[in-house]
Order: sequence, then C-alpha cells, then structure tokens
Amino acid sequence: MSHPYFKDIPKIAFEGAESENPFAFKHYDKSKVLLGKTMEEHLRVAVCYWHSFCWDGFDVFGGGTFNRPWHGSVNDNQAALAKLDAAFSFFDKLGNPYFCFHDTDVMAAAETPREHVENFRFIVDAIEEKMDSAKVDLLWGTANMFSHPRYMAGASTNPDPEVVAFSALQVKEALEATHRLGGSGYVLWGGREGYDTILNTNVKQEMDQLGRFLNMTVEHKHKIGFKGDIWIEPKPHEPTKHQYDRDVATVYGFLKEYGLENEVGVNIEPNHATLAGHSFEHEVEMANAFGIFGSIDFNRGDPQNGWDTDQFPNDLRENTMALYYILKGGGFKNGGANFDAKVRRQSRDGEDLFHAHIGGMDLLARALENAVTLIESEKLSSFVEDRYAGWNTGVGEKMMDGSMDLDAMAAHALAQNVSPEPRSGRQEFLENIVTAATR
Repeated sequence: MSHPYFKDIPKIAFEGAESENPFAFKHYDKSKVLLGKTMEEHLRVAVCYWHSFCWDGFDVFGGGTFNRPWHGSVNDNQAALAKLDAAFSFFDKLGNPYFCFHDTDVMAAAETPREHVENFRFIVDAIEEKMDSAKVDLLWGTANMFSHPRYMAGASTNPDPEVVAFSALQVKEALEATHRLGGSGYVLWGGREGYDTILNTNVKQEMDQLGRFLNMTVEHKHKIGFKGDIWIEPKPHEPTKHQYDRDVATVYGFLKEYGLENEVGVNIEPNHATLAGHSFEHEVEMANAFGIFGSIDFNRGDPQNGWDTDQFPNDLRENTMALYYILKGGGFKNGGANFDAKVRRQSRDGEDLFHAHIGGMDLLARALENAVTLIESEKLSSFVEDRYAGWNTGVGEKMMDGSMDLDAMAAHALAQNVSPEPRSGRQEFLENIVTAATR
C-alpha cells in the first residue's frame, strides 16, 4: 500500500530519452544488457535510509525544514514503524533493488544497552516482514557510533573502555541483523575515530584499539557465518580534525598493520575523496590496485564549500571515469551504488525525494553506458598497455622478477650508455577520448 505522503506519485518507469515526464527514467533501463549484465546488475542501486527518511533538513545554522509526516516529536516504536512504512512505499514506487541503513535510523530511540537491543530487534523483525513481500534487498547495514554524546571522543578509539563496549554491542547487533536480512556487506564508518587535538590523544593506543576492534568484528563475522564483505568508509576529517581512515591508501596501510588486508575492503564516497584532495576515480583505482574495492556511496560535494555536503551526483564526466575504473576492476561484486545523498533544505516536498533519485539513477545509467563505450573501444587500455610494455620483457621483466638487483640494473645502464628518449604521455589526446565518449 502506498504511503499517503506519496499518494500522488506514480510508479517510476523507464520511458526513454525523449520523455518529458519528470516521474520517469530517461536513461535507467534496468533490463538493458551491457557487457553481459543488465544495467540493474551492474549498478546495484541502493537508497540510504538516513538522509532520505531520517533527516529533517536540520543543519548547524538552523532547524528542520521538511516536516515529514513520520517525523514525530517522540521517536518510539510506533514512529519507527511509520518511518518503515514510508521507506518501503518509496522503494516500491522508485523500484530501487537495494537499501542501506544505520541501526539508529530504523529503530526507536534508546539510552541503555538493553533498551537499544530491545528496540533494534523489534524493528528488525518488522523490516524482515516488509522484505518478505517487497522487491528490495539489503545492500549493507552499519551502526551509528558518532551521533550520541557518548561517542564525542570516538567509539572504538574512545579513551573509556565502557564506551568501546557499548559500540561493540551496537556492531554485534547490527552485523547480526545484516546477516539475518541477507545483506551483501557491512560498513564501519568511523565518524569520530580520530582526534580534535593531539594534545589529549594517545595515537598509538587509539590505533591499536581500532585495529583490535576491526579484528573482533571480522572474527564475529566468521563466527555467525556471514558471507558478505566488511568495508571501511574512508574520510579525512569532519567532524574530527583528523581521522585514522582518511583515504584508501591510509586504510590499506592500516589494514596491513593489523593483518586485515584480506578481510576488509573499502566503501568509497566521492565527497570524502575530494575532501582528502583526491579525485573520485583515483580512490577507485587505488582500491583496485590494493585489491580492497568494495562499494560506493555515490554523492558529490560543492567545490565552493569545504565540508561534506552529500549532494546527489550530477557530474557526468566524473562518474563516467569512476564507473570506467570500477568496470576495469571487475565491477561490483557484493557492493553497489548507494545514494548517500540528501535533497537540499529547501527541497521539502515528497516529490523532491523522487526527482533526486530519478536524476541520480539516470546519471549513473548514462555514465555506465559511457564507461562501457570506453571499455569496448580499448583506446585507453591499449595506450596504457603500450606505455608499460617494456616491463613485460628484457630488463624491466628481470627487475620485477628479482633476477636483476641494483648493481645489475646500474651495469645495464652503463652498458647501454644512452640517455633514454622521453615519450609523450599524450594527456590531452586521452582526455579527448573521454570527452568524445561522455554523452
């Protein structure tokens, strides 16, 4: 049954590029086959619970602006059920195959550990019942260990072991719920796993705590038989001055240090990438290089703002390049395209939620088709292969397989007695190839 808030919204269908219907997909044709998979299978689109159904438009300068009918003054179990009804009504009309949630997004408010468990298990029962009759699956779950005041100094990195124990309870319950609901992955976003000032921080102690906590999470995953992935979501700062998981490379070094590089991957967010001073595609390709690519929280920042604005994606070229490298790396496996994005505070009507997701899904569909064009043309890949061809034979191959050491390489240079001729990287030529494919 449709939630009354969305009663005037039709089910969103694919109508093609010529359609002028604002409640129709122009490019997202879920059944269209590309590289042997449907568009739906490639993108694995998810709607996030928190921005779409929990956020009321509040920001640090002003109160909420949305007044959604399920945003009551008391967050009890009945309010949680009303929000659940609205969410699944939205999923039904949009037709997204997946959704994602934090524990505190879906449940009634709780203060004590026992109250948290009771309220969370109550709503998980209700979610499972909804999913039994709905055409939407869980992409991933997570626990919110950053909003409550108890986490002002971090969760697993907190100086107080009792706070860490509470966060362990949340992760245990959320991971088990994700397993029960058939989730493909579980994300740990360390929103406050860092520091505001190093003056009151034992960095080594906190990193050791985080490393042990991640190991406990992985141990519990295997204990309960969860077959999905565990992912960390890198972010450089905000709200803390410095976070220990600032970007993909930092996360990989951390995983190596604590023996987790074969157990934990990354859930990349483009807005976090740009805050760290990287491009979106850089973070994707770094994850591919390290073998830890997992999932994506598709959004964008505003270059004129210095914080995480979580806007819906609209840059076709940026997302074409990201999807090109995602496809080059083998595509999504357990991960997918989650819209960790929120409408603007002034976009207060129910239909604005649909316009945002329709536009985002259409954008990803276009970017996917562009990326497939680049893959099939092989113009970029063949250039790169040719540029590095010297490493497949001769001195390059011998250096990499260890049969030539530093002395041998130096002797080779002396024997050749020539200065190698520089070769053009042809950046502009390659950029033109991407421009031609971006349409």
